[in-house]
Amino acid sequence: MAIRWKIFSVLAFLYVMALFFRVSMAVVARDLSADFHLSATQLGTLSSIFFIVYALAQIPLGLLLDRFGGRIVVCVLGGMTTAGIILFALAPNYHVALAGRVLLGIGTSCVLMGSLKIFTNWFTPQEFAVIAGFIMAIGNLGNLFATAPLAAAVSFFGWRNALLVVALAQVVATSLVYVVAADKPVPDKAVDSGAHAAAPAPTSAMKGLQSVLANHSFWLLGTLGFCYYGNFMLVQSLWGGPYLMDVFHASRSGAGNVLFCSAGGFIAGCLCVGKISTHLLKSRKKTLLIGQSATVVLLMLLLGPAEQFSPGALKLLFIALGFTASSGITIYPMVREMFPHSIAGTALSTLNFFVVSGVAVIQLLVGIVLDQFPHASGSYAAAAYHRAFLFPFCGLAISILLFVGAKDTLIAGSRR
Repeated sequence: MAIRWKIFSVLAFLYVMALFFRVSMAVVARDLSADFHLSATQLGTLSSIFFIVYALAQIPLGLLLDRFGGRIVVCVLGGMTTAGIILFALAPNYHVALAGRVLLGIGTSCVLMGSLKIFTNWFTPQEFAVIAGFIMAIGNLGNLFATAPLAAAVSFFGWRNALLVVALAQVVATSLVYVVAADKPVPDKAVDSGAHAAAPAPTSAMKGLQSVLANHSFWLLGTLGFCYYGNFMLVQSLWGGPYLMDVFHASRSGAGNVLFCSAGGFIAGCLCVGKISTHLLKSRKKTLLIGQSATVVLLMLLLGPAEQFSPGALKLLFIALGFTASSGITIYPMVREMFPHSIAGTALSTLNFFVVSGVAVIQLLVGIVLDQFPHASGSYAAAAYHRAFLFPFCGLAISILLFVGAKDTLIAGSRR
């Protein structure tokens, strides 16, 4: 196996772990609420704090990646992830669990961006979109493991013991990255071609950040990223489980099976979206507009119409939702093509700040809205979920309309 594929493999394994931690709250939400006597706002905070600190870490993370490279940053924060999951699994109360989620958010904040930074040195820009899709597809196996398999493990072993076993897998994944990964080929043959290959590199880290923030299309891309991933994770990460159990009266395993479908659809989409944007549509912008518009339509079905679906039709809906939502990962190759190679880490991490901030804000706001409705034993009526979900769904629709004004990027010399 070529060294670059070994590096890809170990980083993808670590990303599986990162996404497992990101979405596992949906399955254990009821257990946490019962153990710690949480309100919907507290539960939303416990989930969203992960994304808040994850997002805040992105700006300094980009500068660190461009300065020190991905391998050392990923490994150091990988150790913090291990500490976070152990603290969370052993937490005696809400506040200690909150501290564990903070460590988890900081620790996992670098996995994807660090991997993509390393990939800029091992893969050409034409390969980058496909490779980005591949690592997200493989990484989203973590989404799958955090649905039905985690629900089964929690039912059998309890949520604390199940997470302690996962902590061991995190140690193995981090160790493999330390041993196998390398930031650059030797001798250094970092690849950089495409629309901005000849663009002069900023002379300092802060000037690089200023260059990113001065780009109008970057802000439109960031707004779309904020809304697209926040809405998908609203369903996949936290509130999808309670929504399915309260509105469809699904069991924990039944809800996990439906969420398994959306995770599977997302993985399938990730495997396809790079080739679709590069070879079929030859446009990052068109891929995002078409895919996210379809996502909005599917999300709107969760505001009432989906409640008339048969169990089989509901699973098909969630598969389709995951598939169309995966078009959002096109934001990463698009932002990579906007800026010089030397500030790739800064550009990618700054974009990721918007992406993860959307998850934190939307999950917390949904919890606040739900708390305005009567509830018994942590359960909410369908009308409560409809009201809470309506605002973020409309936000995604608005961000798509704004994104129409963004500039497309170049692929292999062809204008898109």
